[in-house]
Amino acid sequence: MDIGLALPTTVPDLTGPKLLEWARRADRLGFSTLGVLDRIVYPNYESLLALTAAAAVTERIKLATTILIAACRDSALLAKQVATLDHLSGGRLVLGLASGDREDDFAATGTPFAGRGKRLDTVVRELRTAWSEASPGLSPRRQPPLLIGGHSTAAMRRSARVGDGWIGGGSSVSRYADLAARVRAEWRRQGRTEAPKLLALSYVALGPGGREQAEGYLSGYYAFVGDKAAMVVSGVATEPGRLRELAHGYAEAGCDELILLPCSADPGQVDLIADAALN
Repeated sequence: MDIGLALPTTVPDLTGPKLLEWARRADRLGFSTLGVLDRIVYPNYESLLALTAAAAVTERIKLATTILIAACRDSALLAKQVATLDHLSGGRLVLGLASGDREDDFAATGTPFAGRGKRLDTVVRELRTAWSEASPGLSPRRQPPLLIGGHSTAAMRRSARVGDGWIGGGSSVSRYADLAARVRAEWRRQGRTEAPKLLALSYVALGPGGREQAEGYLSGYYAFVGDKAAMVVSGVATEPGRLRELAHGYAEAGCDELILLPCSADPGQVDLIADAALN
């Protein structure tokens, strides 16, 4: 199983220099991917711009939206942004998309929250049309691998119908095995003979004060789910041994790539996570 690391774009203590150093270290230390979470109504760094900055200071590592809330974005502009990033990164982009679950993001962009799944289907079709040979616009060097995020049956069906894989976030290791089995079953029902690429997301906060750092950050980020935010905090790996157990568990559950989500923007976290998860 490959192990990637998300950029700390939603973490409050991030600065531009920290983001660039984070990307450099992740590239140098051997992580498979730099992921990124996406929000509109939140004081985070914009996802595609952050990955573009990371592309400029890295050479090897893949760059992935894990995930991008595409259902509330303009598809024509998104097609140009994605194609540009793919060119600038030398074809290292992986495009993870989901319908989104925070109504304020849709209100801010003037997009209806209801029907967002169908809107995502439309965006995917429009992206591929924009990148077709018949289009006069900029196309990626090659169409980026497309991953669909979400635990619903509709998301799994969408991954089988239009995607190259699936991303599961916010679940336990034990539940992930069941989710992965459901995705594979849906792919078979849709007549897909190849195996889906399966990704998982999991939070990590190592070093002194890691638990407190995670609680302070995640309780705010997930305030919209109320008491369930405590469940997210309880699943954070705050010890190297626990992180290794999580990685082993996800690998046993059939995960192809685990993307670790940080709770601090301190670039030193990259070294601590690499020591625990890669060595």
